[in-house]
Amino acid sequence: MGRTRACRTAAAIAASVSLLTLSACGSGSGEADGKVTLTVATFSDFGYKPLIEEYRKSHPDIVIKERLSQFDQHHNQLSTQIASGSGAADVVAIEEGYLPKFRTVKDKFTNLADHGALDRKGEYLPWKWEQGTLGTSDFVMGYGTDVGSLAICYRTDLFEQAGLPTDRAEVGKLWPTWDEYFATGDKFRAKVKDKAWFDSSGNIFSAMMNQTEFGFFDKDDTYIGDSNPKVKEFFTAAAEATAGKQSANLAPFSQQWNAGIKQGKMATMTCPAWMTGLIKGAAGEANAGKWDIAAVPGGGGNWGGSFLAVPEQSKHVKEAAELANFLTSAASQKKIFTGPVGSLPSLASVLDDPEVQSTKQEYFNDAPTGEIFASSAKSLTPNFRGTKDQQARIPFGNALQLVEQGKADPEKAWEKALADAEKNLR
Repeated sequence: MGRTRACRTAAAIAASVSLLTLSACGSGSGEADGKVTLTVATFSDFGYKPLIEEYRKSHPDIVIKERLSQFDQHHNQLSTQIASGSGAADVVAIEEGYLPKFRTVKDKFTNLADHGALDRKGEYLPWKWEQGTLGTSDFVMGYGTDVGSLAICYRTDLFEQAGLPTDRAEVGKLWPTWDEYFATGDKFRAKVKDKAWFDSSGNIFSAMMNQTEFGFFDKDDTYIGDSNPKVKEFFTAAAEATAGKQSANLAPFSQQWNAGIKQGKMATMTCPAWMTGLIKGAAGEANAGKWDIAAVPGGGGNWGGSFLAVPEQSKHVKEAAELANFLTSAASQKKIFTGPVGSLPSLASVLDDPEVQSTKQEYFNDAPTGEIFASSAKSLTPNFRGTKDQQARIPFGNALQLVEQGKADPEKAWEKALADAEKNLR
């Protein structure tokens, strides 16, 4: 890795960037005063700041920087850095949807099995371990960080305003299916006309798709987005609800989306475990206690979850592997889940921990997140992702945004999504 690299800072997250050194830019893995400098690159806040501070105290010869950027920006930059052979951080986060893309160049990443990773196989949920090992027995591309058990986060004050129940058990009964979720949305909009039912049709579509075993690709890595009936069913449902004015029309994870959460522009959000930290960060303390968490339509599912990998270009592979191991350890994953970020552990032993099982989030009206998320985590199964999953998936999200912007009806948006996905896959 080169000793200099450009300083990349996304305006939407500038306030949350944490650099544990005096300089925001400079060498990523060089030596200063005999110390080894490591950079950890993630998208959004993974809850690593206190863990890095802890690690720094026990490893005084290591200086650690965090580099944060937006989701797609992070992965696109990593693709460029891996292809060019320079510029990548020493430890990089890779979300499950992008992992298949990077497994095609796995030789550019350190085999963590050479640094003791195989000793941790028994700690992980079996399917999470298999994802990180790319289905092999001796190559470990990444240590799993979290999994994304699905729920629905909702605003109790807006539900009360609409005459809907606010108790989380009763709320979950409103929508055993997605059709009933959208029907409840119509009832809400009839009573509360200045608020949306959900934040983004793209996020709704993603949650629905992540309840299926196969989405855009089958197990042979063959594209099926144009033939899988679930894709059109879920796309059409999200698009029609959007055309019916249920969506707040906010691009997921954008500045406008964060502002919309703070301003209470929507009554519900699809809510994997990691989303709770994003909602809390965006909504702020002024909205504490207004949010709660209920069951998701369709009976659960997994959305998201990431891995920490070490690019081969790092000048300090050994130290980077040790840091990645620490950040994903049982103790670290437990601290992240019980802390403000709330990302759900991917380690079976942590999920069984009584403290984890009994965890509640005060911000979400004391919602028992250990019970809601951790207790069901072992039954989760991932949605299969092809090696070109993102190339196929992104056009469908873009097409839904056209519906939100009033530039296409659901049918024309569907046709555009199919055409654009076909172009991306050529």
